[in-house]
Amino acid sequence: QVQLVDSGGGWVQAGGSLRLSCAASARTFSAYAMGWFRQAPGKEREFVAAITRTGGSTVYADSVKGRFTISRDNAKKTGYLQMNSLKPEDTAVYSCALGSYNSRPDDYFTWGQGTQVTVSS
Repeated sequence: QVQLVDSGGGWVQAGGSLRLSCAASARTFSAYAMGWFRQAPGKEREFVAAITRTGGSTVYADSVKGRFTISRDNAKKTGYLQMNSLKPEDTAVYSCALGSYNSRPDDYFTWGQGTQVTVSS
């Protein structure tokens, strides 16, 4: 079973940028869509973005559209989430996942451990 490792989180001031990475352990990474989700304290897991297995299509939550960009490099078995114009409400633990190309967490079968993103005002 492919395993995922998230990295790139940290602390940033509002308006700043961060780039998250999602490194896979196996070439089967390229066989599945990839999604990014986030969970803030006391809140449910929230869909952020997804990308098809080839990278040809992407979809975003309305709350991040125009600010975040999801991408992937199948040769490197790595996915990315570029986050610009960050807001305090973006503060959460961000996790990547592999599965079907949609916004439902239940349709993703393997998850990274998560990386903390903290945005201060």
